[in-house]
Amino acid sequence: MEAVFAVVALLFVLFVVLGAYATVKVVGAAKRSADRHITQARRTVEDHTLRAKAFAQPGPAGEIAQLRLKLRTSMRATQDALEAAAAEDQSVKESLALFQRLSAHGHELDGELRRMESEPDRATVAARLADLRERTERITSSADALRWAARDRARRFASDDLDSLSAQIDVEAGALRHWTTTEPAPAPPRWPEAPAAGAGSAASGQA
Repeated sequence: MEAVFAVVALLFVLFVVLGAYATVKVVGAAKRSADRHITQARRTVEDHTLRAKAFAQPGPAGEIAQLRLKLRTSMRATQDALEAAAAEDQSVKESLALFQRLSAHGHELDGELRRMESEPDRATVAARLADLRERTERITSSADALRWAARDRARRFASDDLDSLSAQIDVEAGALRHWTTTEPAPAPPRWPEAPAAGAGSAASGQA
């Protein structure tokens, strides 16, 4: 009887532990989903704010907003394209590693541009603008090159696969249209069997 109670108690503890583990996993997944939505909403609001500043503020302040918007748009598009391509093509992972290094420079530049947005000395901002513009152009050009190379690679593979598929379909279509049947050629006549030796001798004696 004590063994039964022990087994029941053990099962109860096991169910409690499993329930707690499942609860933690569900809560963690919900928290990660909420964090992603919050991050996405924050990015959307910030992008709209930058777009408004780029059009509404003249001079260096407006150009700083334009540079930030250009940088963020290019880096985000390249990141999405490379991650999607790397999931299907292992060769793209090297390009993704290069993008991670480029992304570090992009984040550093974005932080500097953000500080320039709140810089009260407009003369300092104007003096730094040429360098910030040049760095933005270099980073976005590299990101764009990676993104378009990944897309061209995916398009090439899709084109090759389509060419192969079209050739196979053409062969199959030709086989399906070949509905005429060829009559088998008649077999050649058999040679007459040679007469037996005894039958030949008997025929001679009778003669």
